[in-house]
Parts: sequence; structure tokens; C-alpha cells
Amino acid sequence: MSEAPVFEASQVLVMILAGGEGKRLYPLTLDRAKPAVPFGGRYRIIDIVLSNFVNSGLARIKVLTQYKSASLEEHIARGWRLSAMLDNFIETIPAQQRTGKSWFRGSADAVYQTQHVITDENPDHVCIFGGDHVFKMDIRQMMQSHLSRDADLTVAAIPVPREEARSFGVIQCDDEGRIVAFHEKPADPPPMPGHPGLALASMGNYVFKTDALMTELERDAASQTSTHDFGRDVVPAFVAAGRRAYVYDFATNVVPGEGDRERGYWRDIGTVDAYWAAQMDLVEIHPMFNLYNSRWPIRTGMSHDPPAKFVFRDEAAARVGVATDSLVADGSIISGGRIHRSVLSPRVRINSFSEVEESILFEDVNIGRYARIRRCIVDKDVDIPPGISIGYDLEEDRRRYFVSDQGIVVIPKRAKLKDA
Repeated sequence: MSEAPVFEASQVLVMILAGGEGKRLYPLTLDRAKPAVPFGGRYRIIDIVLSNFVNSGLARIKVLTQYKSASLEEHIARGWRLSAMLDNFIETIPAQQRTGKSWFRGSADAVYQTQHVITDENPDHVCIFGGDHVFKMDIRQMMQSHLSRDADLTVAAIPVPREEARSFGVIQCDDEGRIVAFHEKPADPPPMPGHPGLALASMGNYVFKTDALMTELERDAASQTSTHDFGRDVVPAFVAAGRRAYVYDFATNVVPGEGDRERGYWRDIGTVDAYWAAQMDLVEIHPMFNLYNSRWPIRTGMSHDPPAKFVFRDEAAARVGVATDSLVADGSIISGGRIHRSVLSPRVRINSFSEVEESILFEDVNIGRYARIRRCIVDKDVDIPPGISIGYDLEEDRRRYFVSDQGIVVIPKRAKLKDA
């Protein structure tokens, strides 16, 4: 039995693509980049992919930023300080127009414009991952697959039903996992070898040999017809050039502390509805994305907020501070109100006789007395007036707020609401 290939973590550079505008997640991205949007009460979306790499022992990380990146850069600078003594770092790289007068024109162009960090670090391999998906992954296993095949490129993919694959970039490969074609949102997705009902959807996560990456980026930058996107342009170019491009089946990835049930969980939270649904996954009794697995923690910056507090038990008057099937972050006070299947960020206050159901409340939200909130996302620093109802009359809500296709009401950051 051959031994699994061993790689030097010091010879792997990680680049996280975190510059996207996230238009489909509007209005949550009105004042922040998509990877900076809060998730799971006390985290930001970017914390998920950063935790996967740090937990995998890969801690030489550059985060590429562009759109409204201030809060994202502050979060990383304050919360993700690694040991320089061990040559570990997580650093943000803003768009700088180093190769011309344009900002990042696509994911591949973002890496091309910041290629100086690759040259400076001189790694053998470069991991390029998106910063806005919900998943757990031991990236060491993907690296071992990459090395065992002597691949120039390895693309992480997830098996999905073929009818769903029409919404993704789909990888066509041979029986050995070598990529033979890449199809962008095909009408008839090619089946996964050995599984005719499934197709391999690209996760947008890549491992490259450095020399091969740099060569193809130069070629892509010179192309007048390219959209400068990894999925649309660079991966097909690798295949067309005959390079050794392989697929890594994410469904085979084993994360410490996770069972077969959780394996392969991955969510693209690019829309308000998908974002809300992923957070509702968290409050299940046995969540598929488990924040309580101490062997694979989701990490973030520390705070000095006190523990959450629940006060009042006047059951006769229905003034009881209670939370069921919910996540409640530090500093929150449930003061005689009720929350159910909801996710609360730090320093949220739920006042007496109010009801919050299937909702996501960001930092420093105040829910007034007798207010009723259902299937709602409330951005930070919002005061919900006493007695108001949101989420119960969608036609009325559409006249006042943003309402998603599936009826999720979003209250923007620091919005001023009229009294009931």
C-alpha cells in the first residue's frame, strides 16, 4: 500500500477571493463586501473558509479584497492575528491597479493583478478558494489528491442531481478523474462517471502548481476575448492545453468530528433566500453544519461582551424571556420576549411581550415591546418600534421594505422605521 503524499505547508500559499460585490445579497451588501456579512450569530462568512485552512494547518493566507472592503479588512486585522514567529499570516490585499488602470475584472484577473505576492512567497502550490460559501473541508486531503496525481490543477467539485447542475459550472471527467471538459450552466449536464443521475458541480475552489498557474494567467491576461474568470476561462484553457487537470470529489472529504451525515454539506449563499435558509440549518436539533464540533471549530475574533441573559418569568402575564431552537450570541438580553428558530448576533435586545420567529438579527438590534417579527433579516443598529408587525403581511411589507422571492423581509442597516 503506497503512502499518502506529504506536502510542506510552508510551500503552499492560499489566496481567498473576497472582492465580490454580492449584488444578489442586496441590501445586506449595501455597506459591506459579501464575505463580511455576519453569519451564525458571532461570525462573518469569511471566517468559514479561513477556519478550514487554519484547521488544515495551512496558514499562509492572502485575502484579495475590492468592493466596500473596510469592515472585512478590519475584521481580519483585529480577529485573525497568527504567529509571525511560525511564518503564519492572514493578510488582506486590496485592488491596487498594479497592471493597468482597471480594477479586478474577474477572479483570474484578481490573482493576475496581485501576482507579486506569489512571486514574493515563491510557493510550490497555490490554493485559490472563494470567500463566501458555507462548508467544512479538510484541505489536506485535497492537497494529497493533487500531489498523488502530479496535477497542474485540481478543482473541487460536489456531486449534485443532474437537473440541479444546470445552475452550476459542470466538470466532465474520465474514469480516472482527469478533466476533459468544463461546461458553464449546461442545458444537459454530463453525468458523473459511475453515477448517471449525478453531475460534478464546480465549487470554485482550486489547487494549482505555481508555474502552471502563472503561465496560464499571463496567457489569459493577453486574451481580448476572455472574461478573466477561473471557471469560464482558465480551467478550460488548462484542459485545452493538455495540462494535467483533475477533479477532487468533495463528497469523499472526511472532516474530524463529522459523520457521514454531515459529509458533503456545501451551500452557496449568494441570495437572500439561500443565506436565510443556511442560517435556519444552524438551528436544527442535529444541524448539518455543526458549530459545536470542537475538533473542527469555526474561528473568529474574540469579544468582551458578557454572556447572554434571559430575564422575567411572569407566565400569568405572558412575560417570559425564552428562546427555543435558536442561537443567541454574547451580550444579548431576552427581556420578557420570546424567540423561536432565530439567530441573534451580539448585543441584541428582545423586549417584553415581543415575538421573533425564524429571523436573523444582526448586532445591536432592539426589538420593541409587543413587536412581532417573522421570517425577517434585520441588519445592525436597527430599532424595531413597539407594536410593529413584520413578516405577517407581505404586500404591506413590500411597500415598506425589501422582500425576497420567497418572502424573506430585509431591514437595511440603521434603517429608521415608523412607529406602528
